[in-house]
Amino acid sequence: MSAAARPEARILVIDDEAQIHRFLAPALGASGYVVLRALNGREGLRMAAEESPDLVLLDLGLPDLDGTALLGELRAFSEVPVIVLSARDREADKIAAFDAGADDYVEKPFGVGELLARIRAALRRRSKDGTGAETFTAGPLEIDFARHEARLDGAPLPLTKREFALLALLARHEGRVLTHRQILIALWGPAHAEDVAYLRVTVWQLRRKLGAAGRLLRNEPGVGYRLLSPAE
Repeated sequence: MSAAARPEARILVIDDEAQIHRFLAPALGASGYVVLRALNGREGLRMAAEESPDLVLLDLGLPDLDGTALLGELRAFSEVPVIVLSARDREADKIAAFDAGADDYVEKPFGVGELLARIRAALRRRSKDGTGAETFTAGPLEIDFARHEARLDGAPLPLTKREFALLALLARHEGRVLTHRQILIALWGPAHAEDVAYLRVTVWQLRRKLGAAGRLLRNEPGVGYRLLSPAE
């Protein structure tokens, strides 16, 4: 049984809205997850440390601690996947959350189906951590990290080193949004952390070579990019 479907997978919901807990508890329970509940940030941090959940659903507007600050404290002791659930839709809020360590960001109101797909993708990424997986497959796209090769429908993709580096970076974080700054530092170095034009040109070239499979490379306007996971 996959990690995404394990009945024992435990999800910690940190949100001060009782209706969110009433809405999420049955939906998550019906999908085989054990639900843990925290109504404020400090309680959430304590439970994250004591209960070691498999995933955290986090609201940013908590009464005692801003969610972005909570993420910073959480990342000091845990790499648990975190999906932000927030009514904040400003680009600046999303970027701050991702830079603080969020794995995904879902705006309220949201559909249960989409949220469950995001949870499955995050749990699947976690199950791969440390396994040394050297390949990635999503539809017609295949990536061999060790050989530095990519194939589309079985045929080699003629990628430049920078294009492959971008594709491989996103594939290793499949389903997770990486901010422009994170990608630029990883591929071009700290001196180019703000040179978004470099990244946009490389993305355009990569999408052109991917053809119809370019749909897998998803733009999050004003924030960054992510490579869709096979389940999306």
